[in-house]
Amino acid sequence: MALTLSKKAQAVKPSSTLAITAKAKELKAQGIDVVGFGAGEPDFNTPDNINQAAIQAIHDGFTKYTPASGTLELKQAISRKFHDFNGLEYAPEQIVISNGGKHSLINVFAAILNPGDEVLIPAPYWLSYPEMVKLQDGIPVAVPTKQENGYKVTVKELEEAMTEHTKALVLNSPCNPTGMLYSRSELEAIADFVVKKNIYVVSDEMYEYLTYDGAEHISIASLNPEIYAHTITVSGVSKSYSMTGWRIGYTGSSPEIAKLMGSIQSHSASNPNSIAQKAALEAISGPQDRVQYMNEQFNERRKYMVERIGKMPYLTCVEPKGAFYVFLDVTKAVEMKYKGVPVGSAAQMAEIMVNDFNVALVPCEDFGIDNHVRLSYAISMEQIAKGLDRLEEFLNTLEA
Repeated sequence: MALTLSKKAQAVKPSSTLAITAKAKELKAQGIDVVGFGAGEPDFNTPDNINQAAIQAIHDGFTKYTPASGTLELKQAISRKFHDFNGLEYAPEQIVISNGGKHSLINVFAAILNPGDEVLIPAPYWLSYPEMVKLQDGIPVAVPTKQENGYKVTVKELEEAMTEHTKALVLNSPCNPTGMLYSRSELEAIADFVVKKNIYVVSDEMYEYLTYDGAEHISIASLNPEIYAHTITVSGVSKSYSMTGWRIGYTGSSPEIAKLMGSIQSHSASNPNSIAQKAALEAISGPQDRVQYMNEQFNERRKYMVERIGKMPYLTCVEPKGAFYVFLDVTKAVEMKYKGVPVGSAAQMAEIMVNDFNVALVPCEDFGIDNHVRLSYAISMEQIAKGLDRLEEFLNTLEA
């Protein structure tokens, strides 16, 4: 008789973004000229000063275990960064360094959730949030948002989704997949709600350095002492420093929650990669000119994409103010016919694009919203132009 495997594990959905990226890489390996809009990582190399710090760490023999929650040296650097950039006071003992932002979030949910606790997740959302909550025995509760509000959740929408079992709210600003930022007034309203309801807010700020048009990134925990006490702030070096593969994320929280996360991590991962911690130290403490350069390049691509898409039929988008994604409403496109057959869905549109037009884009059903796709501009301008030409070609073939 076959043994029963974990029902929890079997219920986890694989990442569609990683699947799309893998499909694009597979086709490229076959020599096919594919444009991949699925990338959730910058196309720039990791800055050389960061690479050199890692090489030096290897030469210095810094290849052994570190404290489970990270080195004091890196925690001190992150503490300074929290103070200088985020306006937050997190002492080193309030900081936990992990193997990437995903690991940090898993630690957070493990530390705060008990079986049956509900977590409010504004939709559209990064597709990993619900799966992470479920893995820690919580119940994800999607909170639909409206395009006219820039896909940002309102207190009214949160009130309607709130129950006696609500334990936390996930807030992602700048947001993946929409690229939108919450303003100070919007955050103040949400902060009042969180404090009043006595729940946690898990503030995912991984894209905090990637903002445009003068948009200001504001950490919700910086607003006042009350919301600070209810917030776990999550960030990392992956997106801002083009260090996705280095796997360093971190959190700032109350000493009590930090201690719990450190204990969990000590049994699940021992410690974050020692060499990557030295690289992260250089990223955070060293010159920031490459961060500015990458931002400028992303901004040029962003403006080009929004302008091009604005002239295309059947598509609408809200101009992103952060991260590196354009979020497209393709409702009108999927209502049309391609080769006499209704397109039908964003997923089917993505299938047509990759199979017939050699363009990989991400359908967003797994992001909690139908009839939308996400395009990343973390690829070269040449690739963006080519991919948008092909998208436009597809749209021009559609018939009622």
